Formats: sequence, C-alpha cells, structure tokens
Amino acid sequence: MDNLTHTLVGALIGQAGLKRKTGLAMAALMIGANAPDIDVGCFAWLHGVEHLGFRRGITHGPIAWAVLPLLVAGGLWWFDRWQARRGTRPDGRLPVSFGWLFALALLACLTHPALDWLNVYGVRLLEPFSHRWFYGDTLFIVDVWLWLLMGLATWFSLRREKRGGEWRRPAQIALVVVLGYIGLNGAITSATAAMASGQPAIASPLPVLSWTRQLIEPAGPDRWRIDGRKVGNCQLAPIRIASAGNPEAEAFLFWSRAPFADRAADGSVILRDARFYDPRARDSFSLALPGVTCEELSEP
Repeated sequence: MDNLTHTLVGALIGQAGLKRKTGLAMAALMIGANAPDIDVGCFAWLHGVEHLGFRRGITHGPIAWAVLPLLVAGGLWWFDRWQARRGTRPDGRLPVSFGWLFALALLACLTHPALDWLNVYGVRLLEPFSHRWFYGDTLFIVDVWLWLLMGLATWFSLRREKRGGEWRRPAQIALVVVLGYIGLNGAITSATAAMASGQPAIASPLPVLSWTRQLIEPAGPDRWRIDGRKVGNCQLAPIRIASAGNPEAEAFLFWSRAPFADRAADGSVILRDARFYDPRARDSFSLALPGVTCEELSEP
C-alpha cells in the first residue's frame, strides 16, 4: 500500500489508546508502520526496472520484523535522552519505555507487510528464507476510501482529545470498520475469481471503484485474457534464454506474476505484466528488449 495509508494506520492505532503507553509512542507507531519501505533506497544503485526484483523483499521479511523495530525504538529512545541532556525535552511528554517503544514499533511494522499483501503487486513475506511472492488481491495499492475513513477518524479522535472528550472510541470503531471493509473486498475478490473459466485467475481491484474487479485469466501458453481481451503475441521461453544475464529482464521476470510479451514495430520484444497493463496509457511496468527478436505465437 502507499505510505499515507501506512502512516494513517499507525496514527489510528495510537489514537485507539496505545499512544498512552509511553512517550514518543505515536512516533514509534507511525515510523514503524513505514519502516519496511526503507528498501526504496535501492533506487540509488539499481537501474530501470531492476527495483521490481528487490522491493517488498528483505525489508518486509522475518529478519526485518525484528531488526527494524529495534532500530526505531533505539533511535527514539536515544532522541529522548538527547533532548533531556540538552534541556529541550517537552515537559508534557510521558516517560519513555524502551520496551513499549519496541512493542509498538513491532506492531506497526507488522501491519506494513500485512497491508502490502492485500494488493496484486504482492510481497515476499518469507524473504530471505524463501523468494515466494504472496498476493491478497483485495485492495488497490492506493485506496482513497481508506484514506477518507482513517483520515477523518484520526482527525475526529484528535479533536475530541483536545476538547477533553472520549477520544479512543472513534479510532477503535474506525479500526473495526477498516477490517470489515477489507473483509468485504476479500469476499468480492473471491467471488469474482470463482467466475473465471481458467485458473489461476487474478481478480484485480480497480482504483476508486474498489467494489469492481478486472478479471485476468490464462488464455493459453504465454497469453492472458484481461476482461475478455487477449494480450501477448511472443513466446516467452526464447525471451528468457536470450535475456539471461540482463539484470533488468531477470528482475522483471522474477517479479512478474502474469508475464507476456508484445512485438514492437521493429520486431523486437516488449515485456509486460497483465496486472498493470493499460493499452490507453503509458505502461510504466514494461521493459523493451531491443536486442531480442519476437518469435510469434502460433495463434493470433
């Protein structure tokens, strides 16, 4: 999911009451909820689409679940001590407990891969012990309805707290509603996928219209059917062989769940993924292979 969603989840958990457990609790929750996305730093050394094979991997797996909360808790604990030494520590801050900081950062950190699992992009939950991708096919990567629900609930809770009212209940109710919303969307996905004639089918949630699904089904070797429209006209096996040693192609094919290839105007290959293909728009999830020739499939 996007980072605004992760941040709002951390904030909402804090407003549900956990922020009173220790000083800097909200910081631990909101930073911890985003910590696995530290892998965005890969853009500093990877090129093109190589990031597809790296993101949502090692920083979203079991080792990171322990290491990242420790780093968050340690950094916040040090920050509190540093402010105390300088005489700038806010008087109203609760005493800081390293144990609670770690527990809250761990809870928030675990919500991150759980939410990332909910969309068709996927996440490698067992990295580095297994490179397997996991997919929930439940929510689009950016869900505006979650933004609206969690944003309003957080604002309302903070407003009540400022006025001395009961501020925990709105956040608690919102968390229950969020879980219900996720469950409803999971049911819609399951029902849509069950209608597919071929397996494995992908029922991909659409942006804004979160109750609708784009149905992606196998349509023969190296082809997919997207809402009834066939895509793909090149054989993938020769492409895999010809692309051996190409870091971008290897990363793309490792990441791709529904790969197919189109023939470019010059007879070369464009690798695509049916999950993120829109013929009406520029496809950012694609890779041109100008040195690889398209060996066309026998059927149109």
